[in-house]
Amino acid sequence: MAEPVPAARVVYLPGGQLASADDATLARAMIAGEGHAPRVAWSRFAPMVHRMLKRTFGPGQDVDDMVQDVFLCLFRKVGGLREPKSLKAFVISITAMTIKYELRQRRVRRWMHLSDSVSDLDAPRVEQPDPAARQALISFYGILDRLNARDRTAFVLRFFEGLELTQVAEALDISVSTAKRHLARVWRRVTLLVQRTPELASYLPALAEQPTLEDRSQETTQETTEETSENRANSEETERRR
Repeated sequence: MAEPVPAARVVYLPGGQLASADDATLARAMIAGEGHAPRVAWSRFAPMVHRMLKRTFGPGQDVDDMVQDVFLCLFRKVGGLREPKSLKAFVISITAMTIKYELRQRRVRRWMHLSDSVSDLDAPRVEQPDPAARQALISFYGILDRLNARDRTAFVLRFFEGLELTQVAEALDISVSTAKRHLARVWRRVTLLVQRTPELASYLPALAEQPTLEDRSQETTQETTEETSENRANSEETERRR
């Protein structure tokens, strides 16, 4: 006799029209203390936060506690949000802050010899049927473990999440020019370490398809030149008006 099939669990998420409202409306509802707002915020942003944390710390890592930390911080600090329309950026910045804190805590644990190596405590537990792919992924996260907290966070936000430079800068609370320098440096270092890692040799062609450092430098130089020219033109126009 076939076993009875258990009834499906249906979780009702209240929120009414708020569930389909834009970020600004949701932010104002959270600031006003509307009861359904936190659940709607969780439903909207938790998948993004979970993905960012997983991509930062690697597959197999338990990030549920960190996801909860992000939202506890969000609920405490949302009252200070000046631009309600920037709610998503605010969530990203809190996630970035949480990532940096956790990375520093892990580094402290290693310094205190609570674990002999990355593999003992923090290495990703990769569920990957292909042994070569599994080893490549572990090796890549080993490379990320060699970055400092801010560089690793910036790398994940830019190259894993695909955020614009301005968004990366805002999330890390640094200037765009500083974000560019950090990303250029970390890209150079990651590329060099990948080249030196045999398990990652087959991934070099894909890495080479990314813009080169020279291209990035040229873009930065061009942007700086354009900004300088624009500023000079504005100054000359001001002088003529005087």
